Amino acid sequence: MVVGNIQFTRIEIRIAKYVFKHYKDRYNARLLARMLGINHAHANKLCNMLVSKRLFIKEEVGNSDYFSFDYGNEMALKFMQYMLSLEEKDFPKWLAILLYNLKKFEPYIDLGIVFGSSIKREDYRDIDVLLVYNKEKSKDVSRVKEEIRKSQQVEKPIRYVDITPKDIIKNKEDKVFYSIISDSLVFHNPEKYVEVIKKCHG
Repeated sequence: MVVGNIQFTRIEIRIAKYVFKHYKDRYNARLLARMLGINHAHANKLCNMLVSKRLFIKEEVGNSDYFSFDYGNEMALKFMQYMLSLEEKDFPKWLAILLYNLKKFEPYIDLGIVFGSSIKREDYRDIDVLLVYNKEKSKDVSRVKEEIRKSQQVEKPIRYVDITPKDIIKNKEDKVFYSIISDSLVFHNPEKYVEVIKKCHG
């Protein structure tokens, strides 16, 4: 991966996306290593490289270095927009039919993400989908939901969480909302997702 003259490895991108999405938390290399299943020393080296590449900010607290995403850096945000625009490729293969159907919402929603167990394991019970749209689009969104249900292409039930753009800031301190936003995959409008994360972080 090349952005200008700066190169990023797949694991660096994985760490950067994880820290970006978890905007409320600060991470040291040990914690990141455990969460992402990589070696601690390697995680520390990668985090420091992401600092030098101006994606991360490092803060020393006691004997530990903590890393967070540089939400104030416009180029870092643009890089993340680009990375998230490729996130459809990160969807597990068992959600391919779902992803195809969710595309029907795109003309009517500001942001669409999938969260919950379905993005992590194949033996999920249902599918959790967050749709962000303005109230005047409610009829269109309801029609698409019914169309997807009637097609019976998606075998497991879909549980929708519907909110308006204004609801995002109202809920930014809510633990459940934070969990939804941070542990998810974007299927529509990564630019809006980055904007949401930036607002919630601020």
